[in-house]
Amino acid sequence: MVDKELNTAIEKMKEQSPRKFVESVDIAINLKEINLQDPAKRFQMEVRLPHPLPKDVKVCVVAEGTQLVEAESAGAARVIAKEELENITRDPKLAKKLSKQYDFFLASAPLMPLIGRSLGKFLGPRGKMPKPVPPNAPIGPLIENYQSAIQIRLRQSPVIHARIGTADMSGDAIAENVLSVLRNIESKLEKGENNIKSIYIKTTMGPAIKVK
Repeated sequence: MVDKELNTAIEKMKEQSPRKFVESVDIAINLKEINLQDPAKRFQMEVRLPHPLPKDVKVCVVAEGTQLVEAESAGAARVIAKEELENITRDPKLAKKLSKQYDFFLASAPLMPLIGRSLGKFLGPRGKMPKPVPPNAPIGPLIENYQSAIQIRLRQSPVIHARIGTADMSGDAIAENVLSVLRNIESKLEKGENNIKSIYIKTTMGPAIKVK
């Protein structure tokens, strides 16, 4: 059962932001009593939502062999073969553009050294370095998992922003996504929920609504 106060905040958010287009729903989580000067207190993780976002979560796969063929038929937004990757190595502008276009990256493990040289300085700072996939391991299920995931990062500032739904989703679905994100974040915090100062939700164009 979802939290009553959370449902109340979601209902208020929906009422205050009627639009002619489908807006995203975002969450902002402000933290307290956490020393981010200590690298051990920072984290990055992927959270698989119980109610996935629409299929605009874009997964890029850099692959070779059977993984290349499988990725092409498994719904990856883009598949890059070794030959194309070598071309990207010679074009920093293209590499930078690629790092912005996709949410998650997967790669055949033998290609990781080449990826590090060609894309590493662009993907690394964005927290998007590819997840290496062992040779002959099925890549299709990983693509599916990432298509229903969001990335959570806590870096220099004690606030976490994430997209957790769309305004046309039911209130319960949005609430369950919120709770899933909160549970995952709390598991990474030294004091759990006691490190959370405040929580806000909002649509793209709407005002921020505090979850009491």
